[in-house]
Amino acid sequence: MAQHLSGPANLEGQVALITGGAGGMGRAIANTFRRAGARVIATDIGVHENIGPGVQYLRYDVTSRVETDRVIDGVLSDHGAIDILVLCAGIIARTPLGDSTDEEWDSIMSVNVRGVVNPTRKLFPLMCQRGFGKILAAGSIAAKNGGVASGPAYVSAKAAVHGMMRWVAKAGAPHGVYANVLAPGPVETAMWSNVTGNGAPSANATVPLGRYGNADDIAQAALFLCSPASNWITGTSLDISGGMWMD
Repeated sequence: MAQHLSGPANLEGQVALITGGAGGMGRAIANTFRRAGARVIATDIGVHENIGPGVQYLRYDVTSRVETDRVIDGVLSDHGAIDILVLCAGIIARTPLGDSTDEEWDSIMSVNVRGVVNPTRKLFPLMCQRGFGKILAAGSIAAKNGGVASGPAYVSAKAAVHGMMRWVAKAGAPHGVYANVLAPGPVETAMWSNVTGNGAPSANATVPLGRYGNADDIAQAALFLCSPASNWITGTSLDISGGMWMD
């Protein structure tokens, strides 16, 4: 295997595919990667325009293997390769265990787990064949502390994502394929607002650094883990939580 030495945090010449690219974190990551020199393809379930200057947008249902083949095969045909896969597609629920339904569990697991499995399952072997690739999945502090404002289905799904990426990292390392997880604490996006409403606890009382995160906090960490700056890092979970979780 070729050794990839660490270098500057730029993505010149790289092709990045981002799922959940219309959401707060995904959109920020897409634009950050584009400014760092990558060719960026952002995907999401709906019809969205103007993700950012120079960012290509594709509609993609990550829960469908047929859609996965269509989108990834198309990107490979257009660009020749996909160097970076960022997995941001996700939904959240805070329903207590006793009130949760089979339908809610199925929905959360489908988007948050199968939505990671499908594109990774498609791209991982191709990256191994090429001898290089970076895969980054959006996990959560919830997988470590049992949740901040989320229910058991979301916590379980994110724990599965963390576990899967450890497997991918271990299997991919001999082939030059990296896999890591971002583990954000509460980030002020539309998803956070939708799940908490006006019931979010004070950041001053719960976050040692005194504020909740924003999308750019996550995007800069994603740039680090997907760039040559992190070429001796794989199988890690990077906590971005303002000190809410400390190892």
